[in-house]
Amino acid sequence: MSSRRLLKIALACGGTGGHIFPGLATAEELHRRGHEVVLWLAGRNVETPAVHGWTGPVITVRAEGLPSGFSMRGIRAGFKLIRACLACRRKMRLSKPDVLLAMGSYASVGPVAAALSLRVPVVLHEANVLPGRAVALLSHWATAVAGCFEETRFYLKRKDLQLTGMPIRKELEEAAESKAGKAPSEDIFRVLVMGGSLGAHRLNEVASSALCALYREHPRLRVTHLTGFADEQAVTDAYRKAGLPADVHAFMKDMTSLYASSHMALCRSGAATCAELSAFGVPSLLVPYPYATHDHQMANARAMEKCDAADVVPEKDLSETWLMEYLTGCLSNSDRLAKMRLGARSRCGRSGTQALADLVEQVGSAGAVSSNKKK
Repeated sequence: MSSRRLLKIALACGGTGGHIFPGLATAEELHRRGHEVVLWLAGRNVETPAVHGWTGPVITVRAEGLPSGFSMRGIRAGFKLIRACLACRRKMRLSKPDVLLAMGSYASVGPVAAALSLRVPVVLHEANVLPGRAVALLSHWATAVAGCFEETRFYLKRKDLQLTGMPIRKELEEAAESKAGKAPSEDIFRVLVMGGSLGAHRLNEVASSALCALYREHPRLRVTHLTGFADEQAVTDAYRKAGLPADVHAFMKDMTSLYASSHMALCRSGAATCAELSAFGVPSLLVPYPYATHDHQMANARAMEKCDAADVVPEKDLSETWLMEYLTGCLSNSDRLAKMRLGARSRCGRSGTQALADLVEQVGSAGAVSSNKKK
């Protein structure tokens, strides 16, 4: 620690859970290293429970994303974004950081614009294969850009893109490392179904129907199903009627034991989900959210498929019959699942949290030294 320069770090991670949680994981790591870290949020309701437990300072500047196309709503959102940029600059001037880490989304635009105007070096992190609009635009001026997928190089015109991976919570990282891709017990076959924080009605419906029918032929089948709040009761009733032993929850904060005990997962392909499945070496059938911006979940899923970590099916092709046949194949082909476990683990090098924190330190320290020389 004595050889490391202590920095003032601003970290913009507002907007959605997909930006908040990896940002918070990185903030906690930087804080553990002794740096002063300030979170910059966008004032959305989801942010308050997400950052519960964070003891460092928080700055909130309300921001709003720009809709696609020209509209009055877009004009109003544009004016709000300009106001957010000006507000961020006023606040940032009061305590100028050595470096800003921005995790993407519209919530990053104001803090990044403020940092650039004050000549604060900027590190951008893109979680998905396809960069969001904010990262694609701001990457032209950022000091460094980090990503999670090799395929992102085709979409971001930055030859120096650094593949740090996805920051995940420390307890998840430690549990994943101790499991190291080992297969769970063979006495049962546990399928983990999850459709994201808000659930996924069609995925819930098809998966529960197929699994109930499959249980009649494969009594060692067990299910953990995270439904979201809307479908929790209906899915619970379906499994109970079929007699299938299932743990059904609307939402689960502690995913460690679920990943560790699952033989395979049936889920969406958000960047955080892909990173956590890879860390634990869980084979998966990915059903990308079909309405994601620019179909970015499909791009994530195809990247996972490319390294044999997952199989992919578009939601429009997902049916009870198809899923029963697919799962029957999985139950009878342990070699295939073993190959997928290795494929998933092959995506994990060093800790994404550690790697991104190292990059922020590197950029922040270089910027601080340069600033001192100018003085």
